[in-house]
Amino acid sequence: MLHLRLSAPPDLAQRAVDLLEADPAVSGLVVIPGAARKPEGDLVLADIAREAANPIVDQLREIGLHKSGTVHIEPVRTWLSQSAFDAERRAPGSGADSVVWAEVTQRSYEDSELNWTYLSFMVLATLIASIAIVLDSQILVIGAMVLGPEFSAVAALGLALVRRRGSLFGHAARTLVTGFVIAIAVTSVCALAARALGWIVEEDITGERAGTAFIYTPDKWSFIVAVIAAAAGVLSLTSAKVGGLSGVFISVTTIPAAGNVALGLAFGSGEEIWGSSLQLLVNLSGMALAGWFTLAVQNAVWDHVARRRARRPGAASR
Repeated sequence: MLHLRLSAPPDLAQRAVDLLEADPAVSGLVVIPGAARKPEGDLVLADIAREAANPIVDQLREIGLHKSGTVHIEPVRTWLSQSAFDAERRAPGSGADSVVWAEVTQRSYEDSELNWTYLSFMVLATLIASIAIVLDSQILVIGAMVLGPEFSAVAALGLALVRRRGSLFGHAARTLVTGFVIAIAVTSVCALAARALGWIVEEDITGERAGTAFIYTPDKWSFIVAVIAAAAGVLSLTSAKVGGLSGVFISVTTIPAAGNVALGLAFGSGEEIWGSSLQLLVNLSGMALAGWFTLAVQNAVWDHVARRRARRPGAASR
């Protein structure tokens, strides 16, 4: 169940109320005339079944409510209401499976924003990955994977393609490329300093590393794991269940590969640079393709659900 809060000029608010009243997936409709001050107008509150959120939001956008007013959507964690329960039963599909595209799009913009926090996590994760490689520590590699924030930007690329959002694609691609470039550059400088101090020697980078050799030796399994992990990650981001993200973070080797590229640059090891760069490319490509495909399937499924819902007796007319 989702809670919808609208504020709009009286004429638009009335049109919104008419739409909501006619929709069988809406319950708990409340109208408070003149309650809104910025923008000035009426306040409308409603509970809507999550499965029916996209058609309702689309109708509100069609009447231009988001331009002259505001549309606020938030999940309702606990509720007791027979009418809301009936509204959920009337909405096709499952609430846990449903994708609220407005929510996912906003989260993608926010999570893939290029800011100091994002860059800090990228740099810190890559530094830990480089230390993990020097120590040949799988535990530290996992820690670096979990710390890396890059998956949100990768998922945003797929969403941008499916929802045809060119600005989001450019936004996410810029964040992704800039984040990796800065993280590798900072880590390379730190590796050069550690080399000068004698903390790291060439043998640490080019010698045998049983625990972390997979970072610079990509194969078919690297791509397959990236595809599976990204599909699971996108499902976690778009559904009401988000428990799978930690598994995604420790399944792909993007951050460790970036850390090894930085070490290779610091020690002039072409083999390390090439192998890790290829690993990074394979993982990012697999994740982006899987994210796009998963979102495309979800988009097609929920478009079909919306059309089926529109044909049902009592469904709101557009």
